[in-house]
Amino acid sequence: MTLLGFPVLVLAKILFAAFNGILFTQSGLDKVFHYQGNLDYFKDHFKKSPLASSVGALMPTITLLETSAGLVSLVGVVLLLIGSDLANVVAASGMCLGGVSLVCLFFGQRLAQDYAGAASLVPYFLMAAGGLVLYSL
Repeated sequence: MTLLGFPVLVLAKILFAAFNGILFTQSGLDKVFHYQGNLDYFKDHFKKSPLASSVGALMPTITLLETSAGLVSLVGVVLLLIGSDLANVVAASGMCLGGVSLVCLFFGQRLAQDYAGAASLVPYFLMAAGGLVLYSL
């Protein structure tokens, strides 16, 4: 079966990569362009957690992870659209980077005892895990 000129499996892969690309590119670039505001927020958010003294070092790490996840996923979208043999590997790599980002964020939220914030990451993580399974088909 095809939709919009693509086999449904390929269309699903494109949609997963596009969602991941938008999610993490926006989140990463927001941290780049509003670095100080985000840093201040995270310092306040984690001030009572074991991560309090590490926020300054962790902020560039999560920014790089998120931005990389988004941009690699967007490259994956393009490769999927043109039918490249590298498409699944690149899109899966973006999904994996996104999953790693989410695990890092989840860890931080749990340490900060922000259980609602941690719970809000679960659907995104399930999307990343599902995407990895999809790219393995």
